[in-house]
Amino acid sequence: MHKKMTFALCFGNRGFMPGELILGARDDMVKAVTDAGYDYIMMDADASRYGAVETRAEGRQYAAWLKQHEGQYDGVIFCQPIFVDENGAITALQDAGVPILMQAYPDEIGKMDFAHRRDAYCGKFSVTDVFTQYRVPFTVMKPHVVHPLSPKFAQNLKDFAAICRVVNGMKRFNLGCIGARTTAFKTVRFDEIAMQNHGINVESVDLSELMNMVAEMKDDDPRVAAKMAHLEDYTDFSGVPAPNKLTLAKIGCVLDWYIEEYQLDALALRCWNEMETYMRVCPCVLLSDLNNRGIAASCEIDMCSAITMRAMCLASEEPSCVLDWNNNYGDDENKVVLFHCGPVAQSLMTGKGHVTEHKMFAKNDPGSGWGCNEGRIASFPMTYSNCQTKDGKIVVYASEGRITDDPIEDGYFGCGGVAEIPELQDKLIKLARGGFKHHTSVGKGHMKDVLKEAFTTYLGYDWVEID
Repeated sequence: MHKKMTFALCFGNRGFMPGELILGARDDMVKAVTDAGYDYIMMDADASRYGAVETRAEGRQYAAWLKQHEGQYDGVIFCQPIFVDENGAITALQDAGVPILMQAYPDEIGKMDFAHRRDAYCGKFSVTDVFTQYRVPFTVMKPHVVHPLSPKFAQNLKDFAAICRVVNGMKRFNLGCIGARTTAFKTVRFDEIAMQNHGINVESVDLSELMNMVAEMKDDDPRVAAKMAHLEDYTDFSGVPAPNKLTLAKIGCVLDWYIEEYQLDALALRCWNEMETYMRVCPCVLLSDLNNRGIAASCEIDMCSAITMRAMCLASEEPSCVLDWNNNYGDDENKVVLFHCGPVAQSLMTGKGHVTEHKMFAKNDPGSGWGCNEGRIASFPMTYSNCQTKDGKIVVYASEGRITDDPIEDGYFGCGGVAEIPELQDKLIKLARGGFKHHTSVGKGHMKDVLKEAFTTYLGYDWVEID
């Protein structure tokens, strides 16, 4: 899940401004990026005047240099040490193909004479205006001007890295649809063409194929033994009958095969009721394990939740999960119990889960639903988000809150946690009127602004504000 980010550094120039300040900016930006734990590539200082871009010819030179390094950088940081020339800038970066962060230097009191005054505060607008005219997307952050070696820019850089991960990981990816939509849930209907319009390739397979592959897999297949050992190490399997444990291991092997065969980055699975009725298992623990491994895996064929789950995995570099808006928490209108049967990544739980029989299926058909990974969700600041496909578009929301350490009684089935969300009741009304489903996806950390920037500036999703 973790990949070291690399940024292409680009510096602007303008003839009558104090261009010698660019040399200091090159050193500052390299230090800022490397101190934050990222890599960089940068055109040589002698490739142009101060290694910066001013003229259209220098812009073409930088664009050619970027082309030579295509695939080696995740985003571009356009550093404006002074009021720079927008013509060279747009020529250099209009085909960058990755997110672009606009950074401009602040002026310093006491250094406002013509030899030291930067005017980048004003020049930044000149650049962003022209980029907007050319319809080249870019990212701007607070504050408007910021020194690269300041703590505020360090936070800008962290957020920009997250934006780059989301954009680069979402503009083209493969999403597995394993099984038809769960019959009872029209709420999880989706438009496959709308997804493809946004770079999401859906690979759909029939659940009967999975079931046949499981039936044909030999009990002594080395893959099955390895999967069983992995699952037994992952969570507490001690209460699961041997035949059900074997079946779960085989299903896990088939899911791994689908992921490899179709190069799936995320998936949604039809998890009931055929698996319970005919295979005598429910696959919650397998989805939990996939999520823990960084492969966003949604249950109930909720393909839309898988999209926002993947986005949050990329943004936070942590697992995410899909949960039901399930229960009020007493009389506190800003708290809600978020729950699912057990697909939550164990790294998001308070401790190791234990695999049980699904109580909903056991009620009418005992022995039919082994595979719930029960436990409690740990306390952490969280972002929640989901989307829908509508009129050929992907429509998304995101907001923030926290998973608390409020207790949920032992008799509460599945894996749940109490979420505290400011103005929750108003937000629930907006979700209901907006036609959003009974699921929301949850990620670790506050990342609403990162998601909004990635979704709206670069990926072309429609945004619904619920805050």
